[in-house]
Amino acid sequence: MSKFRGIILEGYSNAGKTSVLKSLKKLQACDDAERSVVILSEHYSQILHKVDGELKWLGREEHLQLLTERVMMLKKLNDWSRKIGQSSERSKGLFFILERFHLNHRVAFSHTILDEIKQLEVELFEMGARCALLTVSPENIEQRISSRNPNEWVGKPEEEMKMACDLLLEQQQEYRNQAVNSIIPTIEINTDKKDWESYAKQVYFVN
Repeated sequence: MSKFRGIILEGYSNAGKTSVLKSLKKLQACDDAERSVVILSEHYSQILHKVDGELKWLGREEHLQLLTERVMMLKKLNDWSRKIGQSSERSKGLFFILERFHLNHRVAFSHTILDEIKQLEVELFEMGARCALLTVSPENIEQRISSRNPNEWVGKPEEEMKMACDLLLEQQQEYRNQAVNSIIPTIEINTDKKDWESYAKQVYFVN
């Protein structure tokens, strides 16, 4: 029987999810044993989307439905691989990487957590999902925010940057709180050093 497993990358904006995802792709490409792979970036699972040039915020039920559809897709693919049997003894089975998923939902709707997201997490757990929560130290937050889009902060008042930093700190803590409440095993990785390859290895080779 094929082995179902996957990685979920979580964390607030500027924490380094996209950079770690890029390094995970390179790492995975060198692993001959992982031959069936599904990688979905945050554009397929996040709450905020740009539709026809305008930002659209998904409601709680809409986002739950979106996440449910993604999980069902993965389960159907895995069921297919079990049905036809492993094509190679080297293959470990279906492997997936998701960006911004269950914790993103929990943080956005922290005051109205439904049993549906808990059930979805049970299914992810049974699929072998492990979560990596990426964070930034308080003393490095301002630099991380400004380095991503330097021109965006030119001429803006210090109060605006302080608000952005405070929001990031607040959201990071909420991600930690929600990770504790989730059944999915989670490791926290500080990304201050921007050593994306090292972080990817830490995530990829976790038991």
